[in-house]
Amino acid sequence: MSAQMHLPRFYVRQKVTMMVNRYAITEANPDGSDGRLMAIAQQKRMAFKEQVTFFRDEGRTQPAFSFAARQRMDLNAGYDVRDAEGGHLGSFRKDFGQSLLRSTFHLSAPGLEATGRERNQVVAILRRFVDLPFSFHFDFVDNQTGQVVMSSERQMSLRDRYTVTVPDPRIDFRLAASMAVGLDALLAR
Repeated sequence: MSAQMHLPRFYVRQKVTMMVNRYAITEANPDGSDGRLMAIAQQKRMAFKEQVTFFRDEGRTQPAFSFAARQRMDLNAGYDVRDAEGGHLGSFRKDFGQSLLRSTFHLSAPGLEATGRERNQVVAILRRFVDLPFSFHFDFVDNQTGQVVMSSERQMSLRDRYTVTVPDPRIDFRLAASMAVGLDALLAR
């Protein structure tokens, strides 16, 4: 079963401002250059209930999809991803216990349950003690087959920049983009 809107590769770039984090999500062209703008996201800092809305346009006038926490201030909070009309696309949650030494997330899509972890255990531990812009990567694997279904790779730079690869057609672009932005926002990057 394929997702309604699958995109095999895209980029997420963060722009930090005083009160919000802004993200631009662009399609990756076959040659690796930036393609069309897919969404603009905005996350308010220090919000009690985490919510990020993605817009179709730079003026942020046309909502396209969003993710929101199910509960306030919960270490294992689940996040639901919804389309512009409120339809459920999937969900994700941070696994607080497993994340103490290596950040771990669970991703759910129709017909798929996957677990994502930081690829490098040493970098995962160092990130907890040293405040440097480490290049870190997450791989999400299908819980049944062990196959990689999504990867998010942070590029080495002062501003956060990610390459997201989604080889599994069951993962809707909007869920993948939400998870990628969620990784950045929830890890306080």
